[in-house]
Order: sequence, then structure tokens, then C-alpha cells
Amino acid sequence: MDTAMGLMEAILLMGGLGVIVGIGLAIASKVFYVYVDPLILAIDDVLPGANCGGCGYPGCISNAEAVAAGKSGPDSCVAAGPDTAEAIASLLGISVEAKEPDIALPGCTYSVAEADTKFTYHGMQDCRAAALLNGGMKVCNIGCLGLGTCAKTCPFNAITMGPKGLPVVHQGRCTGCGACERVCPKNIITLSSVTRRILKEYTTEDCTTPCQRACPAGINISAYIGAMAKGDHLKAVQIIKERNPFPAVIGRICPRPCENECRRQYVDEPVAINFLKRYAADYEKKRGKHILPYKAPETNRRVAVIGGGVEGLSTAFFVSRMGHSVTLYESQDQLGGLLRTAIARYRLPGDILDWDINGIMAMGVKTQTNAPVGTKITLGSLLNEGYEAIFLAVGGWDSRLVRTAGKSEISPMPGCHLLIDVLKSGQQGYPSVDLKGHTVIVGNPNLTPEMIERCKKLGAGPITVLVREPDLTSVQMPGVEIQEDTSVSRLYGQDNQLEGIEIVNLSTNERKKIKAAHLIFSAGRLPELIAVPQKPETDENQVNGRNDKSQTNAWEAFPPYKQPDYHQQTGLMAAGDIVTDFSAAIRAIAAGRRAAATIHQSIYELDIDLPDNVVTALTAVQNVNKVFNVEAQARQIMPVADASKTAAGFELEKGFSPMAAEKEANRCLQCGLICYLKNDLSDTSESATGS
Repeated sequence: MDTAMGLMEAILLMGGLGVIVGIGLAIASKVFYVYVDPLILAIDDVLPGANCGGCGYPGCISNAEAVAAGKSGPDSCVAAGPDTAEAIASLLGISVEAKEPDIALPGCTYSVAEADTKFTYHGMQDCRAAALLNGGMKVCNIGCLGLGTCAKTCPFNAITMGPKGLPVVHQGRCTGCGACERVCPKNIITLSSVTRRILKEYTTEDCTTPCQRACPAGINISAYIGAMAKGDHLKAVQIIKERNPFPAVIGRICPRPCENECRRQYVDEPVAINFLKRYAADYEKKRGKHILPYKAPETNRRVAVIGGGVEGLSTAFFVSRMGHSVTLYESQDQLGGLLRTAIARYRLPGDILDWDINGIMAMGVKTQTNAPVGTKITLGSLLNEGYEAIFLAVGGWDSRLVRTAGKSEISPMPGCHLLIDVLKSGQQGYPSVDLKGHTVIVGNPNLTPEMIERCKKLGAGPITVLVREPDLTSVQMPGVEIQEDTSVSRLYGQDNQLEGIEIVNLSTNERKKIKAAHLIFSAGRLPELIAVPQKPETDENQVNGRNDKSQTNAWEAFPPYKQPDYHQQTGLMAAGDIVTDFSAAIRAIAAGRRAAATIHQSIYELDIDLPDNVVTALTAVQNVNKVFNVEAQARQIMPVADASKTAAGFELEKGFSPMAAEKEANRCLQCGLICYLKNDLSDTSESATGS
């Protein structure tokens, strides 16, 4: 009986406890309930569940949360394929473009074992720890430390430390997750892709050579000469075309600023960098087939380029390489601009120019010649055709003199004119200019009353003059507003009409929009401008979460980002901006790459500001002023033709022979940021060659 009663009490006690626990859990479920977004769960179900961390998050559920919040893209999982990305995009109600693959790229040549060192390191075998000691144990404080932290971190075993103590990337295993990049304290190993390389401006964290920094286009000179020294001339051409689509042309006409910085001059004479470029390019031409650089997957984004000179062709080349569909419009019957019309044929034969231009076309660039923009083809019509960006590279006064004796075609940018066209309007064969409406004149503080009266007779009113220099305006004229220390930063319009501009105070960076029907530039050229469909300022044109651009033909235009030496300048016609045609074709090529980069960044709404540590001519970088243990070796001399040959149409410079090219390529020291390869002398405090 007692046993039965005890059992009953136990049952009642356990039941009571169960009720209490149940009530407690019910209350806790309400108090501590965590809502999980069904979208996050759906995305997590699609992800492979590898939890490898390659996406940059600690697990797949964290990546799913980031994707749902818009912090990561549907293709952020590096362990999955395109089917997973498309499935996630479907859950988000968006489409996904083909992803250009990223791959880790080591950026150092000499290991700790080969380099001059400051001290022997016996600390924690982690690059991040060693880097804390004055940048590491090597003389160069930017070079690879060789402790293999990147290899240890890689979740896919795609990196091993090679026999030289430098990381080796196994491309078949690399997913481009970026884990190695995140742990490298020296920025030695970074993610690389076609687009990344085109967008890149060199910074103080990059191991660059003096010649590379001096080249306006930033060509990896030591890499292509190194390939030539090994006899791989086609690889050299491909390296050159990473930054220069005109290797055969530039190999003949470049002013060669790179050679002024060549460290070989500390021993004898600079390497004949440009003549080697020509040899490699001529080798490609003799082969009869273009070597094409890598190209990103097609994005189905359409871009128009106006102007078939060096800058326009270069812009089209780089935009096409980033996977966009490009059409180039040229008003003349041939492409090439001043390269075709202003350079003697014994310096630049026509077939050489055509060869390089055909190489650009082989990248997928479409062209329309005899197609001036501003008449039948207009900015508005191009936007209506579906172009997402339109770039103007119409050249300066130099180009116009060659084309039309200075009597320019109608401006391709609505409402924009050159001052000289306004002053000569309707005279001596110049086209008439109608300035009806508010007119803004940019860039000349010394306008005369006669100039202003001429503008008024053409319908201008009111008139505003914007000048960059404060307190330099020489005259005050009735009916004219003068704003000093001010420039134009952006244009706005509708169809083929200019409607307003954004002006910026150069001291305060304060910006405001003003109405304007006409914009007159006192310089010798229209500025480089990128026009894109204007983004609505409100949600009125939102359809299913996306901008409905079909409801408006409004556009806005802005310049490409500035060249690094002047990247902190603001507004049109700033210091460093081109006011006439480029002083060298290589500078126009560099401008074309910057324009292409800005176009890409604007399409994807990326930041176009350059980093503060971008390399400029005034940037202090590690350097040397002497080298050791380098045997003097005479520079190869370019053979030239006699006058009778050039008069008959032969080239002045005949080009290197294979033997001369081999000898000259082997003169390159293959140096990098700083030469620090160990030398064999007892005094190891100085550097020899390397990098």
C-alpha cells in the first residue's frame, strides 16, 4: 500500500513538474522567440552547406542573411556553381549576370631566402606577426614575407609555398574567395580578374617598377620584357595589351618616359623598352593573327563611344574587354584620328595603324564610320536605342583643324559649344549657333564686352560666367553674373536639350543645380563626358522595385575620374585635364582606360573615387639610386633607313633583329619596387638587382 501511494505521489510530482516545465517553455518561447525570415531559410536551403567561409562569412546561414539583406550577391557562394546563383536570384526576384571568375594573384618575385634581409626572424610563423616588426625582415618592407599564412588560410588548398618560398596558386582549385587576400598583411596576394586589372590604379601597396610607374598607361614592362628574354614574344604582346591596345603603333611613336626611370642607367644606359615593344608587336603581325588579351563574360550592357581617335578606340577596347557590348561612332570615313592624318608615313605606316585597329575590332568592338553624332544620330536617339552609357571622345582643336579646317561639326553633346564657334557663328563657312536661353560660359575670366555682345546677339540671356580662379576677373559687365572659384561638375538634359548643370564651389565643395540651356567652353575642346540615363530622385518611376527608365528620356553627364596626379581636382577643365589633343598617344590610351573604368563603375553604381594612397609623380616610394654586381652591356642601337628609302615610303626605323631583341631583353634588371636580391660581396648592406 505504501509502495502504491509512493508511486502515485511520484507520478503526480513528475506530472506537476512536466506541467510547470511546459508552462515555462511556452512562456520562454514567447519571450525568447527569434523570428527567422523565410527568405533567409529558403536561400540557406539552396546553398550547398559547405560552411567553408569562402564567401567571407562564418557559415552558409550567415551568407544567406547577407544575401537577403543585399550585402552579398546571389553569386557570393564560391563553393557553388551558376545554377545556385540563378536559384538564389530567382528567390530574390532578380536576374544574375555571368560572373567573371576571380583568381588569387601573387605580386612578388623574390623570396626571403633570396633577398637582402634586415634581421633573422624566429618569432611566430605568421606573416601578420612578422609584418609588425618594421614591415618584416627584408630590406624591401613591402615584399612577400614567405611564411605561408595565405597557404594555411586557403580553405580549398589552392595555394602552396613554392621552392623559392613564394606562394604558388593552383588555378584549378582557386575559387576567388579572397581568404588569402584578407590575411596577407603586405597586399602581396590579391584577387585578379580582367575587370579588376582594368579598373586598377596603382597604390603604394603595390610592388611596381620605376618604368611601370612612369608609363602613362601603366604597362607591366618588366613582365613583358621578361617574357621576351625567355623567347615568348606572344605572351609579351598579351601582357602589353593588358594596358595598351596599340602595341605596334606605340612601339614606333612613344616619347618613352619609362626609359627615363630605368635603373639600368645606373650601370650604363636605359633598356630600349619601347623598341622591344615594337619587336614583340611586329612578331605578332608577321604571324598574321592577333593575340587577344583575356575578356570577361558578356554582360549584355550596351555602351556607345563617340569618336574614333586613339582615346575613343582605347575606351571601346577596354569596355569590350569588361564584357560590355560596344559600338563606336566616327564622323570620318576612317578610324584613327590624328594617328592617320598627322603623322608621317615613314614614322607610322598605314598598315601598322590598321593592324592595331583591327586587333581592337577583334575584341568585339562594332564601328560605324561616316556617322557624325549631333544630326541624324543624337544623344537622345542613342539612349532610346538602349545604350546604358555614351562616351564623348571627339578630340580637340588639333583634330578639328585636320578634319574641317576648324569649322566643326555640330556638337554631339546637346547645348555644348566652343567659344570660338560662337564667335564665328555664321561667318566664313562656320555653322550658325543659336544661344536662346540661359547661357553659361566656363573657364575664361578675361571675356571682352565684344564677346558678351556676340553671345547676346545669338540669343543668350541671361549669361553666367564660371571661373576657377578666385579674384581674377578683369571686367564687370552689365547683364552678366560672374561666379568665381566655381566649376561645372555635372550636366542634365532631356532628349536633345540641355536643361541644367550642377556647379561646385571649389573651396567648400558645395554643389547646387542651376538651369542652363547652353554651355560654352573657352578651351580648345569639349570635355570628355559620359552620359547615362538620369536616375530618378523619387520613387515615382519605380516598377517592381526597379527604375523604369522607359518612362523618361532624361540624362545626366559627368567626366571620367581624373588621372592620379590630379585626382583631388574637381569639376570640368581642372588642372591636368586635356584642353587640346593629347601630347602623346600613350596618354590618350591611358585616358581611354580611365573612361572605360568610369563607364563600368557608373553602370554598376560603384564608387569612382581613387584611394588616397594612389601612386602619383610626387608619391614617395621606396627606391634606389645605384645597383651592384651588374656587368655593363651596351644598349642595342635601332638601325635606320637612309633618306632615299624613307622618300620611297619605307620606315625610318627598321626594327631590331631577333639577336638584337634577345640581347636587349636580357639587359633588363627585372627589378621591382626596390632592388634587394642578395649580392655576393662581403658588404650585404646594399642591394643588387631584383624584386
